[in-house]
Amino acid sequence: MNSMAIDRRQLLLGTLSAVALPAALHETALAGGLPAFVSAAKRGDAYVVLLLAQDGSILREVPLSARGHDIALHSSGRAVVFARRPGTFAVAFNIFDERPPQIFNAIAGRHFYGHGAFSHDGRLLYVSENDIANARGVIGIYDVASGYKRVGEMPSFGIGPHEIIRLGDGKTLAVANGGIDTVPEAGRENLNLESMEPSLVFMNAVTGALLAKHALPAALARLSIRHLTPDASGKVWFGGQWEGDAASTPELIGCASADQSLKLITPKTPLGSNLKGYIGSMASSLDGAIIAASAPKAGRVLYLDSKSGDIVGESTLKDGCGVAGETGDTFAVTSGLGAFRHEKPGVRVLSVAALSDIAFDNHLRRLRV
Repeated sequence: MNSMAIDRRQLLLGTLSAVALPAALHETALAGGLPAFVSAAKRGDAYVVLLLAQDGSILREVPLSARGHDIALHSSGRAVVFARRPGTFAVAFNIFDERPPQIFNAIAGRHFYGHGAFSHDGRLLYVSENDIANARGVIGIYDVASGYKRVGEMPSFGIGPHEIIRLGDGKTLAVANGGIDTVPEAGRENLNLESMEPSLVFMNAVTGALLAKHALPAALARLSIRHLTPDASGKVWFGGQWEGDAASTPELIGCASADQSLKLITPKTPLGSNLKGYIGSMASSLDGAIIAASAPKAGRVLYLDSKSGDIVGESTLKDGCGVAGETGDTFAVTSGLGAFRHEKPGVRVLSVAALSDIAFDNHLRRLRV
């Protein structure tokens, strides 16, 4: 772990405060192991983080100064929402209390990619970042007890690290190096389409040592690996974004492990083009047996058997992207049009709630309280 000087300047992001319903209702909704969820969203003209009950009712919201993306969670109740790529702010709060959130920012010369993960003990936060001057992916390391002070960084062993997940052993990180270079000044413009190098990396979270790096072949160099979820066997499933010619869109979903190279699914009917070249979010059932992959541009959510890779179900939801496993083989799904629903892989929608004036962002996370 490399220590480094920290730029402690705070950007003026506005006054943030947590808004909650009465404590009794809050505790009732979150206690007893009942599923609850968290997502970044747009509410009217404002950007927020929403804490949701199982039925989709809003229990609490945390305002944001700009659009948020994903949320890192820890069993202690710690939560951090990151700015959408290539943003530079993050907001930390605790789902169990109403203390004001903490704001921290990327240091000079870095920007966030919208994702992060806590260490097993919750003491550290790992964040996917860009070393802008060198077009190099890094994993920023933040000390939670010190108010999310940046205490070091590790290489991501690639360009454009997107989602990071901590695996079940507590010490291995899987990193989706999307292969795409961006800078805040150019917004979301992709700067290196001709030289993309996507990869899936497994690394030791404690030492930063590279355990395995799986790169895609040259013919698939424009398949940006972006979103990840683990299964029951220890494999990591990924969803990609195709940056090449639409007519040549490959399969967008695959898996790998530290000792198993990348493998794309082989459905009976090719799916890449039908999914509009984009997987927006990945999730696994609580037992890791079922993998969900959302394709919001196509309005579809696919469900796969994690052992065989076969598609075992599909649902349709316009602009549906956020997906999270809950009890058994049930999943919760959200859309950019305010839908919040529970469903099973066999095209079985169990319940639907329509939240007025809410546009959910790409990722939905289950709070395992």
